Amino acid sequence: MIVYHLISITLAYIIDLLVGDPPEWPHPVKWMGAMISFLEKRWNNGESKKRKGVAMLLFVLLIVFSIVFIIVLIGYKIHPFVGILLESIMIATTIAQKSLKEAALEVYHPLRAGHLVKAREKLSYIVGRDTDSLDEGEIARGVIETVAENTSDGVTAPLFWALIGGAPLAMVYRAANTCDSMVGHINDRFEEFGWASAKWDDVMNWIPSRLTGMIMLLGNRPDKRSYRKAWMILFRDAKKHPSPNSGWGEAAVAAIIGIQLGGINYYKGMVSNRAKMGDPLYPIDAEQIKKVNSILARTVFLFLLLLWIGGMIIDLAFTWIQSSLFI
Repeated sequence: MIVYHLISITLAYIIDLLVGDPPEWPHPVKWMGAMISFLEKRWNNGESKKRKGVAMLLFVLLIVFSIVFIIVLIGYKIHPFVGILLESIMIATTIAQKSLKEAALEVYHPLRAGHLVKAREKLSYIVGRDTDSLDEGEIARGVIETVAENTSDGVTAPLFWALIGGAPLAMVYRAANTCDSMVGHINDRFEEFGWASAKWDDVMNWIPSRLTGMIMLLGNRPDKRSYRKAWMILFRDAKKHPSPNSGWGEAAVAAIIGIQLGGINYYKGMVSNRAKMGDPLYPIDAEQIKKVNSILARTVFLFLLLLWIGGMIIDLAFTWIQSSLFI
């Protein structure tokens, strides 16, 4: 069965590269978002908000898993090819390599041409920070940090869970991530209700984020520094990020390109001073957006290759154990 998962993952990777996420197409995340919003409006009130938030998370994950599992099961009952095709399409909806790359280039092109107003506008579509007064370096930093962080969240993490449990677990990951993005905020409205969503998203990202940061360094030669120094920066700086997982991608990218990420951001006028990651060997500029896109592409391809290696080892191990039991 794990071979079917690997074939489905590979087809999903190809589908995403070719098609991406056309905005006019129906997307499962939109349906997940509608369900989360419906439950949040009805349950996020009164007492026991934390328990209601746990119930909301469990309900969403159970519904998503059940629907996808039944669809996949029916597909495999019809024919393995049908099951693989259905899985590949559903896994493709959980990853966003093409969309992430295109979003970065949407900022890069006006920024490279010196149209800062347009570049700030495009950046505001993909980050939560204030963008109205950012200069070229700060605009580029926003893009680089977004691509670095979302290499795991948007691509490698769902592929990791797809290896473990096929399309059902890949979709569960995307549902958990959507719950976190919608209600996992530290503010008066969501601090209690979104607690479970935030924590569970951290759990599901713990292994993939670390694997992704390390694979970034394995697949991309650092500029102007040794691999040893780059690895030191990764393990030194990844833990500085307020998120337990997001720092791994950002620290790895900073080490590879030779820049320093983090610093002061503004959110609705409120200052947020993020820890700095990496050493500033180069000033941040627009051209480094293309570099981080290259890091994204190489990292995802190498991650896919390692999934095949790991998956085949696991499959061979299970086959050996089963044959040993029946000797």
